[in-house]
Amino acid sequence: MTELGHIVFYVRNLKQSLDFYRNVVGLHEVGTVFNGRAAVLSGGSSHHELLLIEQGDAPGPLAGRRLGLYHVGWKVGNSLDELRAVKARLEAADIEIEGMSDHAVSQSLYLSDPDGNEVELFVDDPAVDWRHDPGWLEAPVKPLDL
Repeated sequence: MTELGHIVFYVRNLKQSLDFYRNVVGLHEVGTVFNGRAAVLSGGSSHHELLLIEQGDAPGPLAGRRLGLYHVGWKVGNSLDELRAVKARLEAADIEIEGMSDHAVSQSLYLSDPDGNEVELFVDDPAVDWRHDPGWLEAPVKPLDL
C-alpha cells in the first residue's frame, strides 16, 4: 500500500494561501503550527493533506529559504512494522535516510529523490484520534528510533 498522504508548500503570504485553499479548493483548516507561521488543512480523509508554511519574500524553489514545494508525503502502511520494512528496503538498496521523525500523529522517514526533492514515507499512529483531538498539532516533533 502506498498512497499520497500530504504536500507541504512554502508560501509567501499565509492568509492569501489559506483563503485560496479554503475557498477555492474546498479544504478546511485543521489548525496552526510553528507559532502561527504554518497552517494545516484537510479535505477530511487524513489529518492533513496540505501544510502551508509562510516564508515571506523568498526566492522560488531553490535550496534554503524558498517558496514552492517543500516535500511530498507518501503513506506506506498502517504500522511501525511496515515502516521498519520500508526502512530495511531502503537500507538494502543503499538509499540514504536523511531523517526519522515522530510527529505524534504519524512516524516518518525522510529521503531525497534523484533530483533532490524531499520525500517523506510515513505511517499514521492508529492510537491518535486526529478527527476529534487536535492535540497532535501542539505535540513536539521527536526523533524516531526504529
